[in-house]
Amino acid sequence: MSATIRLTAATAVAAAVLSALATSPAAAAAPALRMTPVSGHLTSHHLVGGIRNSTSSNWAGYAATGTTFTSVSASWVQPAVSCTSATTYSSFWVGIDGDGSSSVEQTGTEADCSSGRAVYSSWYEMYPAYPVNYSNTVSAGDHFTATVSRSGSTYTLTLSDTTKGWTKTTTKTQSGLSNASAEVIAEAPSSSTGVLPLSNFGTANFTSATANGQAIGNFTPDKINMASGSTTKATTSSLSGGENFSVTYNHS
Repeated sequence: MSATIRLTAATAVAAAVLSALATSPAAAAAPALRMTPVSGHLTSHHLVGGIRNSTSSNWAGYAATGTTFTSVSASWVQPAVSCTSATTYSSFWVGIDGDGSSSVEQTGTEADCSSGRAVYSSWYEMYPAYPVNYSNTVSAGDHFTATVSRSGSTYTLTLSDTTKGWTKTTTKTQSGLSNASAEVIAEAPSSSTGVLPLSNFGTANFTSATANGQAIGNFTPDKINMASGSTTKATTSSLSGGENFSVTYNHS
C-alpha cells in the first residue's frame, strides 16, 4: 500500500489548545496553527507475521484498508504527559478515512504541553470542516471509548469519558466520501510548518479496537510506527487478541 495519510486530527489542536489556554490567563499563548491538514506518507512497507508494517511521520497505531467501512471503535486511557518548558502536542483518536483519501471523520482527545503545563481536551472533526473542541473537562487517567459509525452518508461520532460520566454524540451528513480506511491512532499533530514536536505521553493503551464490528486485526491492518528520518518517535506494539495494543513515546 502506498497510501497518503491526511493529518486532519492535527488541526483539532488549534481549537483544543486555544480553548484550554483561554481559560488560563497565566498560560503562554498557543502557537498559530492553521486549520489545514498536512500530508504524510507511509514508508518502509513490509509484511511481518501477516501484519503490514510501515512508518509515518505523524501516525502510530493501526490502519485497516481493503474494504468499505461502516464503523470503527476503540477505548483508551488518557495518557498523562510529562512536560518540560517546551510546547508539544499529541492526539489519540479513531476515524474512518484519512489513509489514502482527502476526507476524514474522527473523534478523540488531546494531551499537550504549553510552556510546561499539561493541557487535556477532546474534539471531533469532519474534514474539510473545521474541528470542533468539546468543552467537557478531560483529565489524565480518564477512560475513553470512541466510535465513528456510518449509515449511508450519515456519520455518528461518539466520544465517552466513562470516568467522568459524559458522552458527546455528533451526527453529520456528508456525501461522496470513500470510507476506505478505519484507524485507531496516536498522532503528532501538525501546523502549517509541518509536524509539531510530540508530547511525551509515556504509553497509550488502546483496547477493543474494532472495525465493522470485528477485531481490527481481522483486516490485516497496517501496524504504523512514527518516525522522522532515523529517529523513531513512537512505537506500536503487536496486536493482542486482534484488538488490543499500545503506542509508546520514544522521542519528540
